[in-house]
Amino acid sequence: MGIRRPRWPRTRAGQRRLLWAVMAGCVLALLPATWLRLSTADRLRTTADVPRTEVAVVFGAGLWDGEPSPYLAHRLDAAVTLYRAGRIEVVLVTGDNSREDYDEPDAMRAYLTDHGVPDRRIVSDYAGFDTWDSCVRARRIFGVDRAVLISQDFHIRRAVALCEAAGVDSYGVGVAAEHDVTWYYGGTRELFAAGKAALDAVFRPDPRFLGPREPGVARALAAGR
Repeated sequence: MGIRRPRWPRTRAGQRRLLWAVMAGCVLALLPATWLRLSTADRLRTTADVPRTEVAVVFGAGLWDGEPSPYLAHRLDAAVTLYRAGRIEVVLVTGDNSREDYDEPDAMRAYLTDHGVPDRRIVSDYAGFDTWDSCVRARRIFGVDRAVLISQDFHIRRAVALCEAAGVDSYGVGVAAEHDVTWYYGGTRELFAAGKAALDAVFRPDPRFLGPREPGVARALAAGR
């Protein structure tokens, strides 16, 4: 049995209906991205002008042979800059450790300590499987209610919007990156991820793994420089 191919409507009325349907679909597809842009317009800063905040959250961005990928390294470099400038006191590194042979938080911690951030000022979240999970866990597990978020410029708006929805008063530092294949892939992916972000912000599901509260951030803040 053959598959019938869709046919272009023969009547002008049918063609108009199809055109309106396509236009409506495009508008609906772009609504989440528009929401992200409008809702975070006044929350984006640079490492030079971000308000002083006790906690910075750095989101994982992949490992290369167990080391932070270049994109992740740039995020961590921004955290180092903020720490050295006295704009943050503690860095919460959040990433994927769902497999024994893949540990983003520990790789991020090692990079930060190698660049001068004391180990006692770093807190690891091993269940930051996606942006929403990281934001919810920052608030509900680690007790963070205000933070500077650090990510690439194409992702930072979504991070800020989701952390705000999770109850974290957030400013975002978007790290610039070379416009290579990865950058274009990330920007394109964000158009689709914006839809999921809107659903997460509305329905606020529990993260994949919640677990008990952890006092790591409070202890790190109590530790002197």
